[in-house]
Amino acid sequence: MPNRKPISDLRNYTEVLKRADYLSRMYLTPNGHGDYRIFTMTEIDKLAGCRAAYTLSTKLKKAEEWAHKERWISADK
Repeated sequence: MPNRKPISDLRNYTEVLKRADYLSRMYLTPNGHGDYRIFTMTEIDKLAGCRAAYTLSTKLKKAEEWAHKERWISADK
């Protein structure tokens, strides 16, 4: 379950950051709306890895489609 904190809690930011961890999402809420998110470095690294894998798979799929179109690869494989 996401942890919601009013943005005013950042006055004591060390306590807020202690509660931010990889397994529990923390949102900062001005006026009760979750506009901001605190990420740990572990989360950022994992997201970067997922983005890189997605980019690579997208490029490979496009290359495979192009190779089929140019008849470098047969439909039967």
